[in-house]
Parts: sequence; structure tokens; C-alpha cells
Amino acid sequence: MVTAPPLLVLVGPTAVGKTAVAVRLGALIPIEVVSADSRQVYRGLDIGTGKPSAEERAAVPHHLLDVVDPGERYHAARFRTDARAAITAIHARGRLPVVVGGTGLYVRALLKGLTPAPPADPALRAELEAIAQTEGAPALHARLAALAPDVARRLHPNDRVRVVRAIEIHRGRDAAPEAGADGDWGGATRAWRLVLIGLGRERAALNEAIAVRAHAMLARGMMDEVERLLAAGHDPERPPMDGIGYRPLALAARGRLPVEEALRLMVRDTTRYAKRQMTWFAREPEIRWIDVDGAGGVEGAAEAVLKHITQEGLTE
Repeated sequence: MVTAPPLLVLVGPTAVGKTAVAVRLGALIPIEVVSADSRQVYRGLDIGTGKPSAEERAAVPHHLLDVVDPGERYHAARFRTDARAAITAIHARGRLPVVVGGTGLYVRALLKGLTPAPPADPALRAELEAIAQTEGAPALHARLAALAPDVARRLHPNDRVRVVRAIEIHRGRDAAPEAGADGDWGGATRAWRLVLIGLGRERAALNEAIAVRAHAMLARGMMDEVERLLAAGHDPERPPMDGIGYRPLALAARGRLPVEEALRLMVRDTTRYAKRQMTWFAREPEIRWIDVDGAGGVEGAAEAVLKHITQEGLTE
């Protein structure tokens, strides 16, 4: 009987320390990381997405970073294809693939698959885009909340593209989609010997880390990054520039918002996003949780991860 190849998946909210733990794990065993982050796939969005540093990438090979330009669309189905190819190549090199990220839909797409969503409806999409233009993206979100409140709670009110798609899917299926705007996840055959680990921190400590990281991003030059993206013609109202931090800083760069207020909004929105991530991952019973602080920080958390995967036979 052929044994399925091993796979470690490391999830958790933003700013919990997933990359740092993975890099530390890479100092203990031979691994390569496959990023499961819906914003880190975009070139030029570096500081604000928390991409691994050059030093971290030199220490451990990372895949699915800088895959597309900001004007291109990247989605869960494409991630599934790209990630599976990367995992196969890592296995061929005799290393353990470690999927690291906080985009829950991407992780589900990889592990469980996606069922086809209804096709795009150009007429409905045009109608919804017109509403967004005249009434604003939050008005569309309110319509989604009336149709499918569970889905609406998982989407940011300013995430116009996914809100439009969610409404489109709901209308097309005549039922609320349960897996988010990119499609439902269905049962798929288990391709790997999987260990799924979640990293967590106590809420107050995580919120403090989020605030510290946001200030550090600004100090490292995130405003310059935003200005370069704007100069290249990227619209702050459209993905991926409408993501957390980029949109308010784009307003600040254009003189429409004080930088201090843009930073406050960035911290607020990141904190809310982390809460939504934890809500998403809490529904996954297979996740084994490690409290980073309780484990003794990054080094202790990496040791705890190693203990789990060793017990499950993922390492030699």
C-alpha cells in the first residue's frame, strides 16, 4: 500500500507569528513554505501584506509570493492548482511542504476542493456595479446581509468584488452560499498525511501585536509603497488595493485623510479581520491549537509544532 505524502498546514490570524514560527521550524527540519495568503500573491504589495522578508525567504524557500500583478485577478481555484503543483515539487526535493497563511478559503480550497459556482451574470453585475458607484460599496454589503447574513459577516463592506460575486452566487443558486464568494468547498479525497495546526494568542495580546505591526509597517515605508502603486495607476477602490491598510493610506496620500487617522483605520480593520479569521478557523475541528505565548514565543511554538508532526510521522 502506497503511503500518502506528508503535509503540514499552519494557520491562524494575522500578526500571530505564522511566518516567524515557520522560519524557526525550517531551522530544525528541511521544509519549504507554500503561502496561503490572498494578498501576498500580488507583486508590489509587500510591506502592507506582511510578506516574508528577504532574510526569511533566504532561510526557508517560499512559494506563491509575487505571482501576479495587482491588475490581475487571483482566486481560490487558481491557488488550489498552484499550491498542489508547489507541494508536489517540494515532495520531489525530499522536503516537507508547509502551507502557511490566514486566508481560510484558500486553505479549504486546497484541502477540500471547490464545487463549481454559478457563472457570471453580466446584466446583474452591471446593475450591482451601478449601485456601488451611486450608493457606495457598503450599500451592496447591506443587500448581501439581507440575502445571506452568514456570508456577509465574512466579507468586509468595502470588498466590492467579493460582495458582488456573493450576491451573484446567491441569486444564481437561489440559496445562500455557505463557503464564501468564491464558491463552496466540498468533500475531496485526502491526498496527504495531513497535520493541521493553528497558532493563536490571547485576544488582548494579539490586538497589541496588530497595533505594533501597523506602526512598524508605516515606519518601514508603507506610505511610499502605496504612492508607488498609485503612480502605477492602480485603483484604491479595486482589489487588491482595497485591502486592509492600503485604501486608507491611499486617501492619506491624496490628502483626503490625515495619516494618523489612516493608521487608526488600519489597526481597526486588521483587528476586525483577525477576529473574522478566528471565527472561520474555529469551525475546523481538525485544527490542533498552539498558544504562541503559552509555548514560550516563536521558538517554543516551533518546537511544539515539531513535536506534533513527529508524533504523526511527518518527519523521518
